[in-house]
Amino acid sequence: MSQIPVPPRNWWNRNWKWFVPTLVVTGMALVAAFILAIMSFVFGMMKSSEPYQTGLSRARADAAVVAALGEPITPGYFVQGNINGSAASGEANLAIPLKGSRGAATLYVEASKQAGQWRYDTLVVALDEDGQRIDLRDDDGESGESGN
Repeated sequence: MSQIPVPPRNWWNRNWKWFVPTLVVTGMALVAAFILAIMSFVFGMMKSSEPYQTGLSRARADAAVVAALGEPITPGYFVQGNINGSAASGEANLAIPLKGSRGAATLYVEASKQAGQWRYDTLVVALDEDGQRIDLRDDDGESGESGN
């Protein structure tokens, strides 16, 4: 009686136990990297906008905000809201988390852009601890800066 020779195992039969989990983990890492790249792009666009920059600079320059939060005042990573528009018109609605050495707050910015000029309808810092609100707008609501 002769034995039937067993054919040699191919690459897949020898290696599937480590290849499949590696493939799954690599796929999940690529999806996570893609999502992170999109989030970085969106948050970067928001943080480079004029309403964000103006709101943050006014909050850092306001004596009442500095007294309540302490220095340095730094923005949080996750800005909420949206910005749409073009060079001549647009609108922004943002909620920017702020942190200082003594506390935290949220900066609310609601602005509209007409004829290339941003007008701030709301520019308020709401303190997290006691809910106090500090208005940062000029008397007429204008930014005093021309925008693009």
